[in-house]
Amino acid sequence: MKVGLLVYTANDREHNRKRTYASIREITQQAETEGFDSIWLADHLLYRDPGKPSRGIWETWTILSALAEATQRLEIGTLVVNNSIRNPAVLAKMATAADEVSDGRLILGVGAGWNEPEYHAFGMPFDHLVGRFEEALQVLTPLLRDGHVNFSGHYYEARDCDDVPRGPRAGGPPLLVGGEGPRLLRLTAQYADLWNTGYMGPPETMKDRLAKIAAACHQVGRDPATLGVTALIGLYFPDLQPEQPRFFDQPLTGTPEEIATAISGYEELGVEHIMFQMVPYTEETRRRLTEALHLYRDKQQHRAQ
Repeated sequence: MKVGLLVYTANDREHNRKRTYASIREITQQAETEGFDSIWLADHLLYRDPGKPSRGIWETWTILSALAEATQRLEIGTLVVNNSIRNPAVLAKMATAADEVSDGRLILGVGAGWNEPEYHAFGMPFDHLVGRFEEALQVLTPLLRDGHVNFSGHYYEARDCDDVPRGPRAGGPPLLVGGEGPRLLRLTAQYADLWNTGYMGPPETMKDRLAKIAAACHQVGRDPATLGVTALIGLYFPDLQPEQPRFFDQPLTGTPEEIATAISGYEELGVEHIMFQMVPYTEETRRRLTEALHLYRDKQQHRAQ
């Protein structure tokens, strides 16, 4: 099972100070050196809470492409692209180019979007998000896999459109869909190579999600075994930050040994890729997670002997 790290590109929450690209690159290169399999970037334009100044975040594809050049082994992924920000045909071109830059290390994660303030701030429509996403997948998927599409829908058009030149992989980068509602699960089963759900905690929090995606696959006549399952795990250390993040319902916590055991638990459930979002986002949390990763790898090696 692969283990990845969500790399923050947004301003820090406490002081709203920007994270420099140099610091983002340093953390990414450290993750590669320490044995992580992947790094992931969120895709937003800003965060805005009522009565507070906007909190900034770097544009994802610019940073992602730079990190592709700054690394050699890590898979690089989006968790997940907001469908409304970019035309899906243009997104396919961007993904193919990033896959070329990374020499075939891109995982394209996409979703319907949710962060309403950024829609209003940047003039994007905040209606029929899933309907728009469904059409976008009908443009994006054939362009990535075959390099051609001819589509006319209510929200998007791509008439006699080609994605050329092709990247390093004939079928394009793998397409990951993030989502949990019934329609999104159905669309995942229809179009995706990988499915992502979050925020997970201990492995048992994953079991009902696995049942739902399996049911969605059966509904559209797909063998669930052909859809890769991934999970975004909320990792929280209360001794380092007393206040639990409101977006973590039942986070994973514990010693590095306990976290390593939880990682093994996800592997036993058949999850093929997990990625961690750490709170607080500090050098000490990364140290603890890295120790857990190494303990998990040691267990893998002992089982293989």
